[in-house]
Amino acid sequence: MIDVSFLNQLDRFSLVVRKKVTSNYVGSKKSIATGGGLVFKDYRIYAPGDEIKAVDWKVYARTENLYLKTYEEERNLEVHIIVDHSKSMDFGKKFTKFEYASMIGVGFAYLAIKDNEKFQFSTFSEKIDVYNSKRGMGQLAVMVNYLNKMKPKGQSHLYDSITQYKRFIKSRSLIVLISDFLIDIEEIKKALYRFGRHDIKLIQVLDKQEKEIAIEGDYKLKDAETNEEMKTYISRNMRNKYRQMLDDHTAGIQEACNKMGISFYQVTTDTPLFDAFYEILR
Repeated sequence: MIDVSFLNQLDRFSLVVRKKVTSNYVGSKKSIATGGGLVFKDYRIYAPGDEIKAVDWKVYARTENLYLKTYEEERNLEVHIIVDHSKSMDFGKKFTKFEYASMIGVGFAYLAIKDNEKFQFSTFSEKIDVYNSKRGMGQLAVMVNYLNKMKPKGQSHLYDSITQYKRFIKSRSLIVLISDFLIDIEEIKKALYRFGRHDIKLIQVLDKQEKEIAIEGDYKLKDAETNEEMKTYISRNMRNKYRQMLDDHTAGIQEACNKMGISFYQVTTDTPLFDAFYEILR
């Protein structure tokens, strides 16, 4: 079940978090160019070629000098939150990976709403499912209810889903993509290239048990997405090989993100949500 109590912590932390988010990713994006806009910046002396209608005649009446008002143009950066809800995300004790990933997504939506920004929330497995988001805190409660009713299913088709989603990205955006990313690295790379030039945060959510695999003996393993089963003996040597393969996989994702200028983070479901956000946004 999705727990939103951590939002109160984000709220108390808002002086730091919102400044970080709005200054780099969401919120009002002010251009350095002056001109028509909503936010008054300063006055400057009239120069030949300026429009005479831009002169502030009240200032002229007091000073007998021609001054123009200058403005900062406001440009909004949309927030796109995309969460994996394939069957492999249905794993975990206190929280499943899907529930934890959803809470991270809800946190980003909350921060966007706090700055009166519109966000787009979507989930994917074999195809993309787009939740029609709007501004306002009331919409957030409806979305949480929607996510609580959703059951992870199917296989993760990341590339196909991102290809379908591209039509929703109309302008330069912050894209938050959350998954366990236990898929082929080449598919991850191809999917990321489909986004183009945007501010992208890739957040890998793993369960502590699957990361450490602290078990030993005879087991029957089942692939959550394909239902394939395999009987095997898990030895200390096998655990070490597994951990090395997982570390190599994560390092491959990190390397791909570094080359594309994408921020990559890995969190486990036993990490307090506030701490996870602190690491992601610091």
